[in-house]
Amino acid sequence: QVQLVESGGGLVQAGGSRRLSCAYSGRLFTIYKMAWFRQAPGNEREFVADIIYSGGGTSYADSVKGRFTISRDGAKNTVSLQMTGLKPEDTAVYYCAEFSTGRWTFGQGTQVTVSS
Repeated sequence: QVQLVESGGGLVQAGGSRRLSCAYSGRLFTIYKMAWFRQAPGNEREFVADIIYSGGGTSYADSVKGRFTISRDGAKNTVSLQMTGLKPEDTAVYYCAEFSTGRWTFGQGTQVTVSS
């Protein structure tokens, strides 16, 4: 089992930047990829970005491509999401996730609110 703890959420003005971090621990050898998802009020949880645990390949949702960057620090066991050019529609609870043993596991989430 892998444990995930997000941090870095908060209030930011439109056009601003924010960096989210996720500390992970546990059975790391089982992880295939890690990701960020988000869920806005009244919406389903949606994919934002992911990174292959070994190899580092990344992919992004079209809505954040060119604005968000996912990265992983193996020495610190953290996955980060650097967000720039934030828009009010980016407001959501952001969840760190890991995919292993055929399923996703999510952290508790961190709120990001973008004011216009």
